[in-house]
Amino acid sequence: MSYEFFWKRVILLTGTVVVLAACSMGPQITRTQDLSASADAPYRKILVVVLLPSFDSRRYFEDEVVRQLAIRGTAAVASTSMMNTKTPVSRQTFLTMVEKIAADAVVVTQLVSLESKGTMKDMNPRSTHNIRPTYYYNVWSVELTEYVEPQAVEFEHSLVLATQLYSAKSQEAVWAIESRSKVVQDFDEVKGFTVIVNEATAITAHLSSDGLLAE
Repeated sequence: MSYEFFWKRVILLTGTVVVLAACSMGPQITRTQDLSASADAPYRKILVVVLLPSFDSRRYFEDEVVRQLAIRGTAAVASTSMMNTKTPVSRQTFLTMVEKIAADAVVVTQLVSLESKGTMKDMNPRSTHNIRPTYYYNVWSVELTEYVEPQAVEFEHSLVLATQLYSAKSQEAVWAIESRSKVVQDFDEVKGFTVIVNEATAITAHLSSDGLLAE
């Protein structure tokens, strides 16, 4: 899979981020670009950029990556901490951030694809019994009341995220991975941030294991 050169063009995505506290499988990681021989790793201060259509989703995701990097002893700053919903999502915006915080690398995560499938699901009926004696010996009157809920929809989401690491000095991608996740969610299930935490953990773990962090 080929990716647009981030420093030349920032992609504005039209997909929908999945942020669910449902039953989700951990992301499956594939390295799509080995660490370049010319990379000036390890990196000590990283600007974290997540490209999603929702500013809040970007902020939550970036903050989680920053938190995970801090646990590993690497300084990082979320791009959304230096911008608002009206700030242009452009190359120059992020270059200015890099200069302002003296970052030596930028990690960029973007949504590549999202597929959702809905399936009708039968709900479990509930029942109550009202048992009363009758005038006849050992004969009982039983009233059964059943409460049947309407069918619900169960969604299965498959999402693919691409993460690239750029050297601030060379402004070139020096490393990249792709992560695939599956999430199952009921229609009325409360949303949360399990997927974001899992993705951020996987990204930072692979940055660490490949020797990119100055821990």
